[in-house]
Amino acid sequence: MTPRRNIAAAMGRWSARHRWAAVLLWLLFVAVAVTAGGATEQAGLTAQEQVNGEAQRAQRILDQAGFALPARESVFVHSDSATADDPAFKTVVDETVAALSRTAGVTDVGSPLGPGAGGPVSADRHSALVLFSVTGDAATAKERVSPALATVDTAAHAHPDFRIAEFGEGSFAKAYDDKLAKDYTGAETLSFPITLAILLIAFGALVAATLPLVLALTSLVAAGGAVTLTSHLAHVDANGTAVMGLVGIAVGVDYSLFYIRRVREERALGRSGRDAVEVAAATSGRAVLVSGLAVIAALAGMFLSGNGIQTGMAEATIVVVAIAVLGSVTVLPAMLSLLGDRIDKGRLPLLGRARAGRSEDSGRGWARLLGTVLARPVLSTVVATGALLALLAPAFALRTVDPGFADLSADHLPALRTYAAIQQAFPGSSAPAKVVLRTSDVTAEPARAAIDRLRRTVEGSTELHGPVTVEQNADHTVALVSLGLAGNGTDRDSVHALGVLRDQVLPASLGTLPGAEIAVAGITAASVDTSRQLSSSTPLVVVFVLVLTFLIMLVSFRSVTVAGLTLALNLLSVGAAYGLVVAVFQWGFGHRLLGFESNGGITSWVPLFLFVILFGLSMDYHVLVVSRIRELRDRGATTERAISEGIRHTAGAVTSAAVVMVAVAAVFTTMPEVSMKEAGLGLSAAVLIDAAVVRTVLLPASMKLLGDRSWYVPRWLGWLPVPAGESGPAGPAGTASGRNNGQDVVVPV
Repeated sequence: MTPRRNIAAAMGRWSARHRWAAVLLWLLFVAVAVTAGGATEQAGLTAQEQVNGEAQRAQRILDQAGFALPARESVFVHSDSATADDPAFKTVVDETVAALSRTAGVTDVGSPLGPGAGGPVSADRHSALVLFSVTGDAATAKERVSPALATVDTAAHAHPDFRIAEFGEGSFAKAYDDKLAKDYTGAETLSFPITLAILLIAFGALVAATLPLVLALTSLVAAGGAVTLTSHLAHVDANGTAVMGLVGIAVGVDYSLFYIRRVREERALGRSGRDAVEVAAATSGRAVLVSGLAVIAALAGMFLSGNGIQTGMAEATIVVVAIAVLGSVTVLPAMLSLLGDRIDKGRLPLLGRARAGRSEDSGRGWARLLGTVLARPVLSTVVATGALLALLAPAFALRTVDPGFADLSADHLPALRTYAAIQQAFPGSSAPAKVVLRTSDVTAEPARAAIDRLRRTVEGSTELHGPVTVEQNADHTVALVSLGLAGNGTDRDSVHALGVLRDQVLPASLGTLPGAEIAVAGITAASVDTSRQLSSSTPLVVVFVLVLTFLIMLVSFRSVTVAGLTLALNLLSVGAAYGLVVAVFQWGFGHRLLGFESNGGITSWVPLFLFVILFGLSMDYHVLVVSRIRELRDRGATTERAISEGIRHTAGAVTSAAVVMVAVAAVFTTMPEVSMKEAGLGLSAAVLIDAAVVRTVLLPASMKLLGDRSWYVPRWLGWLPVPAGESGPAGPAGTASGRNNGQDVVVPV
């Protein structure tokens, strides 16, 4: 069967021969993406898309009923000495109420004191809440809450003897998003100089080290504009765009690094600049295409999670990976062709001594390691597998939690101090449960009697707190009943209280109404329902990723063995990373070093996110290494010789790429959010394990044991196309050594 034409080779050849056209087209693409994205705003997740399960059903009922609920805000007024009965306390409250009433974007201001009080006073009379609403849609209140925050800040400075602070849906969302944006911006800013330093060490030349960063940066800029456009088809929140940035840097640099190292290697063998680029396009370029496709396939699994935040992450990262792949097989060959030997300009005195392209061939350490592994493949496999299984063992104890506000400390987000103070003075008031009741007429006697039963139950409960408030839509078909829950909103006390409300209290009160539809929303309900959704969807996502990855590897390498081995090795490295994450974050080992307190579990969204991201990114190294082994095998080398030479030739690229990926992922661990630390450690550990153990020990040992069975394909799959391969034009180094039945042979390259 004749090999298919290599698409990457064709694209690379065209770019190398039409250099300026390729560069200008890339710049035009980036400019169009940025301009088009800048013409509109990114569409964030709706209230329904942010939650799952019963909480989502409750939000859907509210939306269908025309409930335009504004974001509610609370101003906490507290004095250690004065009480709400003292004139000074009343003066502070009255001035705050008056100032808020004059503030743009503020409505329904209620004073907790005097006739018709609209807010609560604490049991000890030392605290009071001034309640108000932010005009407009609650989902976008964070965009309009700044004037109110400024007013409250002014009041706080005017009365230094009192504690005056604001907390609510809009103000917390703004504080959290601002903090998240600042943290991610800092992480990205930190990752660029770290990556440049690593690339300088890897290449020893400033131009070669800068080029991958240029591709990563332009890919990231273009992806930012593209995601703004695609977000109007499938919404993306701030988490999606932030993860896109860090993944974009990592894959953009990795793909360029693979390409550039192959070009330098071919130039060192004597090929002309254009020929070297075309060989790199046919080999490393194809590996980048296959790897990118595998990464995208893994990320696509998150679309099956049923969770808006996860699907937003998938969409944003898929876009940036696709654009990075496109740049790697189009503009990168053009730039390399334009630069020629100038790619080695700016050599550093110490790092630039070695001849470009010699780094892979001078790895005596790799040769010794591979010699040991291939000489004792059984022992190597047993030892490496045993070590990974030992690291994996804690993963069997993995339990997920939703830390909610506990994901950050008050030191990093001062609004949490206000939240804690309100919770202490007014239990359950800052994170109320929202019970949605839909029936034919919520004002009819049966409905009012049912709501009264609910109110009486709350008054006599230790898990539920008042006050119980009731709001209705215009046609009286839907009522929203708000009440407090024990705990801080996302802790075990709150989760238990929610269970009591859903399983016991509501069936005995509102549940007695014939034909009534009841659903509970709120912070606690959203947390619980989202965790359940992610847990239930994880098996489907895992199966999808495994099956699709198997098919991609089967078609790309025309080997059932390679496809199966890929899954086994990736699962081992991901499992080992899971084990480390559990040991550190669930069991608390090393928590002081990373600056966090264990909450006894792993944040609910992290395991699925890690699996998908790790399974995708680990394909970068696997595809590069296996592609080189297959390339040598197809040229006539024995399987053992192909394994040894293939891994030795790619060791430098894999090591450099892994160090970049580990460094970028490790930046996550510097962020204050515990969930980000979990993701950062998991990513760093998995990449390190993958590059240091899986690709250098387990892969060669396994393939040595399998021998020619590594390329097994059953007869009934004989219709599969032969892997596309193209060696490029012959040059001065038009031959390469291989081994065949123990004899040296010469095979064309």
